[in-house]
Amino acid sequence: MTLLLMIDFFENNGISPTEAMGPKMQTLEMLIKKRINGVIAILKDIEKSQTKPTVAMMETLFKEAEPKKKPLILEKKNVAKKREVRFREKQNPNNDL
Repeated sequence: MTLLLMIDFFENNGISPTEAMGPKMQTLEMLIKKRINGVIAILKDIEKSQTKPTVAMMETLFKEAEPKKKPLILEKKNVAKKREVRFREKQNPNNDL
């Protein structure tokens, strides 16, 4: 059973048990690089055919739906503030000191 599982592993991953792995497993490294390049090609195709057009459509929709900005009406503040006296001393007319 174990031998069958090992043979299936080699066949599924495209590795030949009779093939020399070379120093530092160069053949396995090349196989992995080919697969990574395949994945990169698929991702680039998805980006070119799906992501970029979708982003462009979304940007145009949001540009058209964006409300026009109106200038805000702000209260003008007086630069020179009036000096108001809030509390005054009460004047007593009958004060004979």
